[in-house]
Amino acid sequence: MKTLWVLLVVLILLLQVRLWVGEGSFAQVWSLRQAIAEQRAENADLAARNERLYAEVRNLRNEESAVEERARMNLGLIRKDETFFLVLDH
Repeated sequence: MKTLWVLLVVLILLLQVRLWVGEGSFAQVWSLRQAIAEQRAENADLAARNERLYAEVRNLRNEESAVEERARMNLGLIRKDETFFLVLDH
């Protein structure tokens, strides 16, 4: 009878070890949930960035003035009838 109790205690301990430490344990599940939450936050940031880029692309496709403004700001382009002044800060 005593060996049966010892056997049952050992089995319960083994199950507890698996529950807390092994594959599929509480620690692993918690870690995976945390990783999922971090990935969802990153995905939300990337989705917002993609939406801003899509809006910019739509704007550039639909409005010629947007393309002109971008060329002026990024490339320093000017029209034939304009005078370009470069102001340097010291």
